[in-house]
Amino acid sequence: MTSVIDPGATAPAPLPRDRSEEGLSQGRLIFRRFVRNKVAMAALVIFVLVGAFSVSAIGLGPIPGWWKYNWVQLNDQFLPGGAPTLSVVPEWAGGDGISLGEHPFGQDRIGRDYFAQVMRGIQNSILIMFLIGGIATIIGTVIGAVAGYYRRWVDAVLMRFTDLIIIIPVIVIGALVGRLAGGLGPALLGAILGLFIWTGIARLVRAEFLSLREREFVDAARVAGASDLRIIFKHILPNAIGVVIVAATLLMAASILLETGLAFLGYGIQRPDVSLGGLISENQSAFTQRPWLFWWPGLFIILLALCVNFVGDGLRDAFDPRQRRFNPKKVR
Repeated sequence: MTSVIDPGATAPAPLPRDRSEEGLSQGRLIFRRFVRNKVAMAALVIFVLVGAFSVSAIGLGPIPGWWKYNWVQLNDQFLPGGAPTLSVVPEWAGGDGISLGEHPFGQDRIGRDYFAQVMRGIQNSILIMFLIGGIATIIGTVIGAVAGYYRRWVDAVLMRFTDLIIIIPVIVIGALVGRLAGGLGPALLGAILGLFIWTGIARLVRAEFLSLREREFVDAARVAGASDLRIIFKHILPNAIGVVIVAATLLMAASILLETGLAFLGYGIQRPDVSLGGLISENQSAFTQRPWLFWWPGLFIILLALCVNFVGDGLRDAFDPRQRRFNPKKVR
């Protein structure tokens, strides 16, 4: 059975474009799309505020903060039950007013200030997150770019090496690394973990390069006499940077949970330093008597992971041209 097409019928008119984006460069266009994403912008602002607050509270390195306690200091004064002194209910509503008190997040079992420990845990989690994300992104991008551009035996060797790293469970690698480097500080732990968490980015970059290397601008660069390194890093990689940035952002979110899991198992950062997962692990026996020892580090773990994930989603929408939304207010 054949369908009859009305010759007088007209094709549907194309959707009008948002003319405010015409004439903008690719970078400005991506920036505007990201700024228009309210959820991603709110997550970015919250993440920056949390990091800045933790640094200002207890300081960073030799720079002191405004809080009077640190994460290792023992206090002679032990409040009853070590309960939090934070008050957020104003006096006109029947509360004690908005104040931090002596120990806003309470005290641990031996009297140390829990607010300073949580702030230090936030700093270590953010540091490990950026180290893992940065190192893994660099390694994965280079390996994926070389494998996707040269193909043949270079691709086979690099991808088999990548498969070898993939088959080893991440938690096993992390436990081994944490056992060896956990007591040496968060910087070394994050740097070593970044050497093993690059496989996903390498596969994504390889797939992009396999597609982009067949484009006309690559052939034009070869005809012009450009070297392979220049073609890879000056011509192809800028066109694949969207995939790299989005993958790196999502990897950074996963690294927070990886560090938390390692610390909970006892393979993460060791005392006298602290981490958010380590605080939960140390106080798991006090869950029924002093649950706030779980609330605060758990709250910031979830908050940091959600913020980074929302930022990654916003970047993915900004770099993907198919995500441009029709705005009826700007079109008549």
